[in-house]
Amino acid sequence: MKKENIYILGIESSCDDTSAAVLCNDSILSNVVADQKIHAEYGGVVPELASRAHQQNIVPVVHQALEKAGISKDQLNAIAFTRGPGLMGSLLVGTSFAKSLAFGLNIPLIDVNHMQAHILAHFINETDHKTPPFPFLAMTISGGHTQIVKVNSHFNMQVIGETIDDAVGEAYDKSGKVLGLGYPAGPEIDQRAQRGNPKAYKFTKPKVDGLNFSFSGLKTAILYFVQRETKANTNFVQENLNDICASIQYTIIEILMYKLKLAVKQTGIKHIAIGGGVSANSGIRKALKEAESKHGWTTYIPKFEYTTDNAAMIAIVGYLKYLENDFSDFDVMATARLKL
Repeated sequence: MKKENIYILGIESSCDDTSAAVLCNDSILSNVVADQKIHAEYGGVVPELASRAHQQNIVPVVHQALEKAGISKDQLNAIAFTRGPGLMGSLLVGTSFAKSLAFGLNIPLIDVNHMQAHILAHFINETDHKTPPFPFLAMTISGGHTQIVKVNSHFNMQVIGETIDDAVGEAYDKSGKVLGLGYPAGPEIDQRAQRGNPKAYKFTKPKVDGLNFSFSGLKTAILYFVQRETKANTNFVQENLNDICASIQYTIIEILMYKLKLAVKQTGIKHIAIGGGVSANSGIRKALKEAESKHGWTTYIPKFEYTTDNAAMIAIVGYLKYLENDFSDFDVMATARLKL
């Protein structure tokens, strides 16, 4: 007997990307993302500008997602949206739109935790991607979050380690600002790191108990290092930029991998999945691949388009919740600090 197709529209608006995606069961039909270039001028996301841009982008982005998927809005079975965490103004745009459309179409509304979606993006049906078996460890690394999560099932997740201050993506961006790089700095640091010596400069790794992380001390150490060296040589950064970037990246990856090894040791779980914007980093991907042969891990690395904020990951959570009849009331509220 042929399974009936379920069409889910996913809407993501947690930060500065407006995205809409359509899934047919667990397969992607479309995944449209409109990014906001304006924030580069300010060296970071400006919340008020982000929410205004979402208001401008959301209707055309949803229209384009439906058009690319080749379906009409009347074929949709449910609408999934990011409830949080994220910027409140941005979340409100997506939440309000999703509620209005679901109400108008008289179909279920499904709220999604953004961090859960980064993890469950691994369950999007892709021919060249293997799905992690339960239980597995997930490391979510982004501009706003750094967590190690024990994933027992689709909707049974336990945070076993997290940052006590800044996220890893913030460490990249703030370090890049000190070096005079543009925003976001992570991709450029990654590119330059590949041309530099990772052991040219040594930065102290913060000591934090258990599986938790800290990156504020590292940011400060990099700032003082650059100030000290440029005092002696005003051209120090320009002359050694690749080596500095390589050394920063090496230190960050060492911190992440040390905690991940500790998590494997404590839990006995050797299936490791990564997610979040920083998981696009080539150094982190390489370190995980090396750990496969060195430590006997099996690693799961998402496609690049599912690492940054996107609606496909929201839609897959929507599909999995739809199968469980786990729907939201229409009085559901966006929550900026939503916990996993």
